[in-house]
Amino acid sequence: MMTTTEKDGDRSRRLVVSRAEHSISRKQIDENTLKVLYRLRRNGYLAYLVGGGVRDLLLGRIPKDFDVATDATPEQVKALFRNCYLVGRRFRLAHIRFAGNHVVEVATFRRQPRLEELPRDSDEHFFFTENVFGSPREDAFRRDFTINGLFYNIDDFSIIDYVGGMQDLHDRRLRVIGDPLVRFTEDPVRMLRALEFSARLGFRLDDSIREAIYLRAPLIAEAAAARIREELMELFRHRVAAPVLRDAQSLGLLPHLLGGFEGEAETFDLLEQVDGCCSNSITVGEPLILAALFLARFRRGLQTQAVETVGEALRLANQLLMPHCGYFRISSAVRHQARELLTGFFRLSRGRGRRGEKRFLDHPFAVSALELFRLWSEASGLERELVASWKEVFTSRGAVPDKPPRPPRRRRRRPRGRKPPSGKS
Repeated sequence: MMTTTEKDGDRSRRLVVSRAEHSISRKQIDENTLKVLYRLRRNGYLAYLVGGGVRDLLLGRIPKDFDVATDATPEQVKALFRNCYLVGRRFRLAHIRFAGNHVVEVATFRRQPRLEELPRDSDEHFFFTENVFGSPREDAFRRDFTINGLFYNIDDFSIIDYVGGMQDLHDRRLRVIGDPLVRFTEDPVRMLRALEFSARLGFRLDDSIREAIYLRAPLIAEAAAARIREELMELFRHRVAAPVLRDAQSLGLLPHLLGGFEGEAETFDLLEQVDGCCSNSITVGEPLILAALFLARFRRGLQTQAVETVGEALRLANQLLMPHCGYFRISSAVRHQARELLTGFFRLSRGRGRRGEKRFLDHPFAVSALELFRLWSEASGLERELVASWKEVFTSRGAVPDKPPRPPRRRRRRPRGRKPPSGKS
Protein backbone atom coordinates (compact mmCIF):
# COMPACT_ATOMS: atom_id res chain seq x y z
CA MET A 1 0.00 0.00 0.00
CA MET A 2 1.12 3.55 -0.61
CA THR A 3 0.32 6.97 0.84
CA THR A 4 -0.03 10.00 -1.43
CA THR A 5 -1.12 13.62 -1.22
CA GLU A 6 -4.55 14.51 -2.53
CA LYS A 7 -4.61 16.29 -5.92
CA ASP A 8 -7.28 18.85 -5.10
CA GLY A 9 -4.99 20.96 -2.93
CA ASP A 10 -5.86 19.32 0.41
CA ARG A 11 -2.51 18.70 2.05
CA SER A 12 -3.69 16.10 4.52
CA ARG A 13 -2.45 12.56 3.99
CA ARG A 14 -4.51 9.72 2.61
CA LEU A 15 -4.03 6.00 2.11
CA VAL A 16 -4.27 4.76 -1.47
CA VAL A 17 -4.47 1.00 -1.99
CA SER A 18 -3.49 0.06 -5.53
CA ARG A 19 -5.50 -2.42 -7.62
CA ALA A 20 -2.90 -5.15 -7.09
CA GLU A 21 -3.33 -4.88 -3.31
CA HIS A 22 -7.10 -5.23 -2.89
CA SER A 23 -9.74 -7.74 -3.95
CA ILE A 24 -12.35 -5.58 -5.74
CA SER A 25 -12.87 -6.30 -9.43
CA ARG A 26 -15.04 -4.38 -11.89
CA LYS A 27 -16.75 -7.69 -12.67
CA GLN A 28 -18.37 -7.45 -9.20
CA ILE A 29 -19.94 -4.05 -9.99
CA ASP A 30 -23.17 -4.01 -11.95
CA GLU A 31 -23.13 -2.75 -15.53
CA ASN A 32 -25.34 0.31 -14.95
CA THR A 33 -23.19 1.60 -12.09
CA LEU A 34 -20.09 1.20 -14.25
CA LYS A 35 -21.79 3.21 -17.02
CA VAL A 36 -22.41 6.06 -14.59
CA LEU A 37 -18.86 5.99 -13.21
CA TYR A 38 -17.25 5.95 -16.64
CA ARG A 39 -19.41 8.71 -18.12
CA LEU A 40 -18.66 11.00 -15.18
CA ARG A 41 -14.94 10.31 -15.53
CA ARG A 42 -14.92 10.82 -19.32
CA ASN A 43 -16.44 14.26 -18.78
CA GLY A 44 -13.70 15.34 -16.39
CA TYR A 45 -15.35 14.66 -13.03
CA LEU A 46 -14.16 12.52 -10.13
CA ALA A 47 -16.21 9.32 -9.92
CA TYR A 48 -16.01 7.12 -6.84
CA LEU A 49 -17.94 4.08 -5.64
CA VAL A 50 -18.68 4.82 -1.98
CA GLY A 51 -20.05 3.49 1.29
CA GLY A 52 -21.46 0.05 1.99
CA GLY A 53 -20.87 -1.25 -1.52
CA VAL A 54 -17.10 -0.82 -1.18
CA ARG A 55 -17.16 -2.26 2.34
CA ASP A 56 -19.10 -5.37 1.31
CA LEU A 57 -16.94 -6.06 -1.74
CA LEU A 58 -13.80 -5.90 0.39
CA LEU A 59 -15.41 -8.33 2.86
CA GLY A 60 -16.37 -10.75 0.09
CA ARG A 61 -20.09 -10.04 0.54
CA ILE A 62 -22.68 -9.22 -2.13
CA PRO A 63 -23.68 -5.54 -1.85
CA LYS A 64 -27.38 -4.65 -1.67
CA ASP A 65 -26.74 -1.71 -4.01
CA PHE A 66 -24.04 0.68 -5.17
CA ASP A 67 -23.79 4.42 -4.54
CA VAL A 68 -21.66 6.90 -6.46
CA ALA A 69 -20.03 10.12 -5.26
CA THR A 70 -18.62 12.83 -7.51
CA ASP A 71 -17.45 16.44 -7.60
CA ALA A 72 -20.09 17.21 -10.26
CA THR A 73 -23.08 19.16 -8.98
CA PRO A 74 -26.54 17.58 -9.26
CA GLU A 75 -27.35 19.86 -12.17
CA GLN A 76 -24.14 18.83 -13.97
CA VAL A 77 -24.98 15.16 -13.44
CA LYS A 78 -28.47 15.72 -14.84
CA ALA A 79 -26.98 17.35 -17.92
CA LEU A 80 -24.99 14.16 -18.61
CA PHE A 81 -27.85 11.68 -18.25
CA ARG A 82 -31.24 11.98 -19.94
CA ASN A 83 -32.57 9.32 -17.54
CA CYS A 84 -31.58 11.38 -14.47
CA TYR A 85 -34.05 12.83 -11.94
CA LEU A 86 -33.08 15.13 -9.06
CA VAL A 87 -34.66 14.25 -5.72
CA GLY A 88 -34.44 15.47 -2.13
CA ARG A 89 -35.10 18.77 -0.47
CA ARG A 90 -32.35 19.02 2.15
CA PHE A 91 -29.67 17.65 -0.14
CA ARG A 92 -30.18 17.20 -3.86
CA LEU A 93 -29.38 13.71 -5.13
CA ALA A 94 -29.27 12.48 -8.70
CA HIS A 95 -31.22 9.28 -9.37
CA ILE A 96 -30.24 7.72 -12.67
CA ARG A 97 -32.87 5.20 -13.72
CA PHE A 98 -32.29 2.18 -15.93
CA ALA A 99 -34.49 -0.60 -17.24
CA GLY A 100 -35.96 -2.95 -14.68
CA ASN A 101 -36.47 -0.24 -12.04
CA HIS A 102 -32.74 -0.13 -11.35
CA VAL A 103 -31.62 3.21 -9.86
CA VAL A 104 -28.03 4.40 -9.38
CA GLU A 105 -27.85 7.15 -6.76
CA VAL A 106 -25.22 9.84 -7.34
CA ALA A 107 -24.32 12.35 -4.62
CA THR A 108 -22.03 15.36 -4.77
CA PHE A 109 -19.19 15.43 -2.21
CA ARG A 110 -20.30 17.34 0.91
CA ARG A 111 -18.59 19.00 3.86
CA GLN A 112 -19.41 20.59 7.20
CA PRO A 113 -19.90 24.36 6.76
CA ARG A 114 -17.66 26.80 8.59
CA LEU A 115 -19.21 28.86 11.36
CA GLU A 116 -19.08 32.09 9.36
CA GLU A 117 -20.94 30.38 6.50
CA LEU A 118 -24.01 29.50 8.54
CA PRO A 119 -27.14 31.61 7.98
CA ARG A 120 -28.26 33.93 10.76
CA ASP A 121 -31.61 32.18 11.10
CA SER A 122 -30.94 29.12 13.29
CA ASP A 123 -33.96 27.34 11.77
CA GLU A 124 -32.13 27.23 8.45
CA HIS A 125 -28.90 25.76 9.84
CA PHE A 126 -29.78 22.10 9.32
CA PHE A 127 -31.04 22.65 5.78
CA PHE A 128 -27.90 24.64 4.98
CA THR A 129 -25.44 22.07 6.38
CA GLU A 130 -26.90 19.41 4.11
CA ASN A 131 -26.20 21.50 1.01
CA VAL A 132 -22.55 22.51 1.24
CA PHE A 133 -20.39 20.85 -1.40
CA GLY A 134 -16.85 19.80 -0.49
CA SER A 135 -13.84 17.65 -1.36
CA PRO A 136 -13.57 13.85 -1.17
CA ARG A 137 -11.69 14.07 2.12
CA GLU A 138 -14.32 16.38 3.64
CA ASP A 139 -17.03 14.04 2.42
CA ALA A 140 -15.33 11.01 4.01
CA PHE A 141 -15.19 12.71 7.40
CA ARG A 142 -18.94 13.44 7.26
CA ARG A 143 -19.77 9.72 7.10
CA ASP A 144 -20.74 7.60 10.11
CA PHE A 145 -18.30 4.68 10.48
CA THR A 146 -14.76 4.24 9.21
CA ILE A 147 -15.66 1.08 7.30
CA ASN A 148 -18.28 3.10 5.39
CA GLY A 149 -15.84 5.92 4.55
CA LEU A 150 -13.87 4.14 1.80
CA PHE A 151 -13.85 5.19 -1.87
CA TYR A 152 -13.22 3.06 -4.97
CA ASN A 153 -11.73 5.23 -7.73
CA ILE A 154 -12.82 4.13 -11.20
CA ASP A 155 -9.94 6.14 -12.74
CA ASP A 156 -7.19 3.78 -11.53
CA PHE A 157 -9.21 1.11 -9.64
CA SER A 158 -7.63 2.04 -6.31
CA ILE A 159 -9.15 2.27 -2.82
CA ILE A 160 -8.88 5.69 -1.17
CA ASP A 161 -8.98 5.77 2.64
CA TYR A 162 -8.94 8.99 4.68
CA VAL A 163 -10.37 7.59 7.92
CA GLY A 164 -8.56 4.33 8.74
CA GLY A 165 -11.32 2.11 7.41
CA MET A 166 -8.99 -0.41 5.75
CA GLN A 167 -7.26 -1.17 9.04
CA ASP A 168 -10.59 -1.49 10.85
CA LEU A 169 -11.82 -3.94 8.19
CA HIS A 170 -8.67 -5.98 8.75
CA ASP A 171 -9.12 -5.86 12.55
CA ARG A 172 -12.91 -6.47 12.24
CA ARG A 173 -13.55 -3.49 14.47
CA LEU A 174 -16.35 -0.91 14.24
CA ARG A 175 -15.34 2.70 14.92
CA VAL A 176 -17.16 6.01 14.51
CA ILE A 177 -15.56 8.74 12.41
CA GLY A 178 -14.90 11.53 14.92
CA ASP A 179 -16.15 11.73 18.50
CA PRO A 180 -18.99 9.17 19.05
CA LEU A 181 -20.68 11.45 21.61
CA VAL A 182 -20.88 14.25 19.04
CA ARG A 183 -21.87 12.01 16.12
CA PHE A 184 -24.62 10.25 18.10
CA THR A 185 -25.95 13.62 19.23
CA GLU A 186 -26.06 14.75 15.57
CA ASP A 187 -27.96 11.61 14.56
CA PRO A 188 -29.13 9.26 17.36
CA VAL A 189 -30.13 6.56 14.84
CA ARG A 190 -26.40 5.92 14.36
CA MET A 191 -26.47 4.13 17.73
CA LEU A 192 -28.88 1.53 16.38
CA ARG A 193 -26.93 1.26 13.13
CA ALA A 194 -23.73 0.62 15.09
CA LEU A 195 -25.34 -2.36 16.80
CA GLU A 196 -26.74 -3.57 13.47
CA PHE A 197 -23.37 -3.44 11.68
CA SER A 198 -21.67 -5.18 14.59
CA ALA A 199 -24.20 -8.04 14.46
CA ARG A 200 -24.40 -8.28 10.66
CA LEU A 201 -20.66 -8.24 10.04
CA GLY A 202 -19.47 -9.92 13.23
CA PHE A 203 -17.35 -6.87 14.10
CA ARG A 204 -16.25 -5.85 17.59
CA LEU A 205 -17.72 -2.57 18.82
CA ASP A 206 -15.09 -0.04 19.78
CA ASP A 207 -15.20 0.74 23.53
CA SER A 208 -15.85 4.40 22.77
CA ILE A 209 -19.06 3.42 20.92
CA ARG A 210 -20.39 1.36 23.83
CA GLU A 211 -19.74 4.18 26.28
CA ALA A 212 -21.32 6.77 23.98
CA ILE A 213 -24.46 4.65 23.43
CA TYR A 214 -24.88 4.27 27.18
CA LEU A 215 -24.59 8.05 27.66
CA ARG A 216 -26.67 9.13 24.66
CA ALA A 217 -29.35 6.40 24.75
CA PRO A 218 -32.26 8.76 25.67
CA LEU A 219 -31.71 10.73 22.45
CA ILE A 220 -33.00 7.85 20.32
CA ALA A 221 -36.53 8.74 21.49
CA GLU A 222 -36.17 12.08 19.67
CA ALA A 223 -35.53 10.47 16.27
CA ALA A 224 -38.32 10.37 13.71
CA ALA A 225 -40.64 7.46 14.50
CA ALA A 226 -40.96 6.46 10.83
CA ARG A 227 -37.19 6.22 10.52
CA ILE A 228 -36.86 4.09 13.65
CA ARG A 229 -39.59 1.81 12.37
CA GLU A 230 -37.75 1.32 9.07
CA GLU A 231 -34.47 0.62 10.87
CA LEU A 232 -36.19 -1.98 13.06
CA MET A 233 -37.64 -3.72 10.01
CA GLU A 234 -34.16 -3.68 8.49
CA LEU A 235 -32.93 -5.73 11.46
CA PHE A 236 -35.37 -8.49 10.56
CA ARG A 237 -34.49 -8.31 6.86
CA HIS A 238 -30.86 -8.93 7.82
CA ARG A 239 -31.87 -11.57 10.41
CA VAL A 240 -30.12 -9.83 13.32
CA ALA A 241 -33.08 -8.48 15.31
CA ALA A 242 -32.56 -10.73 18.34
CA PRO A 243 -28.83 -10.01 18.93
CA VAL A 244 -29.22 -6.30 18.18
CA LEU A 245 -32.12 -5.84 20.60
CA ARG A 246 -30.26 -7.85 23.25
CA ASP A 247 -27.29 -5.49 22.89
CA ALA A 248 -29.66 -2.51 22.95
CA GLN A 249 -31.04 -3.71 26.27
CA SER A 250 -27.59 -4.25 27.80
CA LEU A 251 -26.55 -0.71 26.81
CA GLY A 252 -29.74 0.95 28.08
CA LEU A 253 -30.99 1.80 24.59
CA LEU A 254 -34.00 -0.53 24.35
CA PRO A 255 -36.48 1.28 26.66
CA HIS A 256 -35.97 4.54 24.74
CA LEU A 257 -36.03 2.76 21.39
CA LEU A 258 -39.34 0.95 21.92
CA GLY A 259 -41.05 3.20 24.45
CA GLY A 260 -40.69 1.33 27.73
CA PHE A 261 -40.20 -2.09 26.17
CA GLU A 262 -38.90 -4.37 28.93
CA GLY A 263 -37.10 -6.90 26.74
CA GLU A 264 -38.09 -10.19 28.39
CA ALA A 265 -35.82 -13.19 27.76
CA GLU A 266 -38.88 -14.95 26.32
CA THR A 267 -39.19 -12.22 23.67
CA PHE A 268 -35.55 -12.44 22.63
CA ASP A 269 -35.80 -16.23 22.30
CA LEU A 270 -38.89 -15.82 20.12
CA LEU A 271 -37.20 -13.18 17.96
CA GLU A 272 -34.35 -15.61 17.33
CA GLN A 273 -36.92 -17.98 15.86
CA VAL A 274 -38.36 -15.17 13.72
CA ASP A 275 -34.83 -14.36 12.48
CA GLY A 276 -34.48 -18.03 11.60
CA CYS A 277 -37.67 -17.89 9.54
CA CYS A 278 -36.21 -15.02 7.55
CA SER A 279 -33.07 -17.06 6.85
CA ASN A 280 -35.21 -19.97 5.66
CA SER A 281 -36.94 -17.73 3.09
CA ILE A 282 -40.27 -18.00 4.90
CA THR A 283 -42.26 -14.80 4.43
CA VAL A 284 -42.22 -12.83 7.68
CA GLY A 285 -44.37 -9.73 7.55
CA GLU A 286 -44.71 -6.80 9.90
CA PRO A 287 -47.86 -8.20 11.61
CA LEU A 288 -46.01 -11.35 12.69
CA ILE A 289 -43.04 -9.29 13.91
CA LEU A 290 -45.35 -6.99 15.84
CA ALA A 291 -47.17 -9.92 17.42
CA ALA A 292 -43.85 -11.54 18.38
CA LEU A 293 -42.68 -8.34 20.09
CA PHE A 294 -45.82 -8.20 22.23
CA LEU A 295 -46.50 -11.90 22.80
CA ALA A 296 -44.76 -12.13 26.21
CA ARG A 297 -46.75 -9.19 27.56
CA PHE A 298 -49.91 -10.57 26.00
CA ARG A 299 -49.41 -13.95 27.69
CA ARG A 300 -48.71 -12.24 31.01
CA GLY A 301 -51.87 -10.16 30.61
CA LEU A 302 -53.92 -13.28 29.93
CA GLN A 303 -52.85 -14.63 33.31
CA THR A 304 -53.04 -11.45 35.41
CA GLN A 305 -56.43 -10.46 33.98
CA ALA A 306 -57.77 -14.04 34.04
CA VAL A 307 -58.88 -13.77 30.41
CA GLU A 308 -61.43 -16.45 29.50
CA THR A 309 -63.15 -15.28 26.31
CA VAL A 310 -62.03 -14.34 22.82
CA GLY A 311 -63.58 -10.89 23.26
CA GLU A 312 -61.45 -10.25 26.35
CA ALA A 313 -58.34 -11.44 24.49
CA LEU A 314 -59.15 -9.02 21.63
CA ARG A 315 -59.45 -6.11 24.04
CA LEU A 316 -56.14 -7.01 25.72
CA ALA A 317 -54.36 -7.25 22.36
CA ASN A 318 -55.72 -3.85 21.31
CA GLN A 319 -54.74 -2.33 24.64
CA LEU A 320 -51.13 -3.47 24.15
CA LEU A 321 -50.81 -2.62 20.45
CA MET A 322 -52.56 0.75 20.25
CA PRO A 323 -49.87 2.96 21.93
CA HIS A 324 -47.04 1.35 19.96
CA CYS A 325 -48.85 1.54 16.62
CA GLY A 326 -49.93 5.11 17.28
CA TYR A 327 -46.40 6.27 18.08
CA PHE A 328 -44.81 4.53 15.08
CA ARG A 329 -47.75 5.35 12.79
CA ILE A 330 -48.32 1.74 11.94
CA SER A 331 -51.41 1.33 9.79
CA SER A 332 -54.65 0.07 11.28
CA ALA A 333 -54.51 -2.86 8.82
CA VAL A 334 -51.16 -4.07 10.21
CA ARG A 335 -52.37 -3.53 13.79
CA HIS A 336 -55.56 -5.46 13.01
CA GLN A 337 -53.58 -8.40 11.63
CA ALA A 338 -51.20 -8.44 14.63
CA ARG A 339 -54.22 -8.37 16.96
CA GLU A 340 -55.74 -11.32 15.12
CA LEU A 341 -52.48 -13.27 15.45
CA LEU A 342 -52.34 -12.68 19.22
CA THR A 343 -55.99 -13.62 19.61
CA GLY A 344 -55.44 -16.70 17.44
CA PHE A 345 -52.52 -17.64 19.70
CA PHE A 346 -54.90 -17.43 22.66
CA ARG A 347 -57.39 -19.75 20.97
CA LEU A 348 -54.72 -22.25 19.94
CA SER A 349 -53.07 -22.30 23.37
CA ARG A 350 -56.33 -23.28 25.09
CA GLY A 351 -56.26 -26.65 23.33
CA ARG A 352 -58.56 -28.66 21.09
CA GLY A 353 -62.30 -29.24 21.33
CA ARG A 354 -63.34 -25.72 22.25
CA ARG A 355 -66.55 -24.14 21.11
CA GLY A 356 -66.13 -22.29 17.83
CA GLU A 357 -63.07 -24.33 16.79
CA LYS A 358 -64.43 -25.06 13.32
CA ARG A 359 -65.24 -21.41 12.73
CA PHE A 360 -61.73 -20.42 13.86
CA LEU A 361 -60.11 -22.86 11.42
CA ASP A 362 -61.79 -20.93 8.59
CA HIS A 363 -60.43 -17.60 9.87
CA PRO A 364 -58.15 -15.89 7.26
CA PHE A 365 -55.32 -15.55 9.84
CA ALA A 366 -55.62 -18.97 11.45
CA VAL A 367 -52.59 -20.43 9.65
CA SER A 368 -50.45 -17.39 10.52
CA ALA A 369 -51.55 -17.69 14.16
CA LEU A 370 -50.43 -21.32 14.12
CA GLU A 371 -47.04 -20.19 12.78
CA LEU A 372 -46.71 -17.75 15.69
CA PHE A 373 -47.74 -20.52 18.11
CA ARG A 374 -45.15 -22.87 16.55
CA LEU A 375 -42.35 -20.30 16.78
CA TRP A 376 -43.18 -19.64 20.44
CA SER A 377 -43.22 -23.39 21.14
CA GLU A 378 -39.80 -23.82 19.50
CA ALA A 379 -38.39 -20.92 21.51
CA SER A 380 -39.85 -22.00 24.87
CA GLY A 381 -39.88 -25.77 24.47
CA LEU A 382 -43.52 -25.82 25.62
CA GLU A 383 -46.74 -27.23 24.10
CA ARG A 384 -45.00 -29.12 21.31
CA GLU A 385 -47.56 -31.91 21.37
CA LEU A 386 -50.37 -29.36 21.09
CA VAL A 387 -48.64 -27.72 18.12
CA ALA A 388 -48.33 -31.12 16.42
CA SER A 389 -52.01 -31.81 17.08
CA TRP A 390 -53.07 -28.49 15.53
CA LYS A 391 -50.79 -29.12 12.55
CA GLU A 392 -52.58 -32.39 11.85
CA VAL A 393 -55.93 -30.59 11.87
CA PHE A 394 -54.73 -27.88 9.49
CA THR A 395 -53.09 -30.44 7.21
CA SER A 396 -56.23 -32.55 7.06
CA ARG A 397 -58.15 -29.45 5.96
CA GLY A 398 -55.62 -28.71 3.22
CA ALA A 399 -54.65 -25.39 4.82
CA VAL A 400 -52.00 -23.38 3.02
CA PRO A 401 -50.08 -20.25 4.12
CA ASP A 402 -52.56 -17.43 3.99
CA LYS A 403 -52.35 -13.96 2.56
CA PRO A 404 -53.83 -10.92 4.28
CA PRO A 405 -57.39 -10.43 3.02
CA ARG A 406 -57.73 -7.69 0.44
CA PRO A 407 -59.97 -4.81 1.42
CA PRO A 408 -63.24 -4.69 -0.51
CA ARG A 409 -63.18 -2.46 -3.58
CA ARG A 410 -65.19 0.69 -3.22
CA ARG A 411 -67.70 1.37 -5.92
CA ARG A 412 -67.34 4.84 -7.31
CA ARG A 413 -70.51 6.74 -6.61
CA ARG A 414 -72.03 8.71 -9.46
CA PRO A 415 -72.71 12.39 -8.68
CA ARG A 416 -76.36 13.16 -8.19
CA GLY A 417 -78.21 14.54 -11.16
CA ARG A 418 -75.80 13.09 -13.70
CA LYS A 419 -77.10 10.36 -15.99
CA PRO A 420 -74.98 7.34 -16.91
CA PRO A 421 -73.59 7.31 -20.45
CA SER A 422 -76.09 5.81 -22.90
CA GLY A 423 -73.44 4.39 -25.24
CA LYS A 424 -70.40 5.21 -27.33
CA SER A 425 -70.29 8.67 -28.80
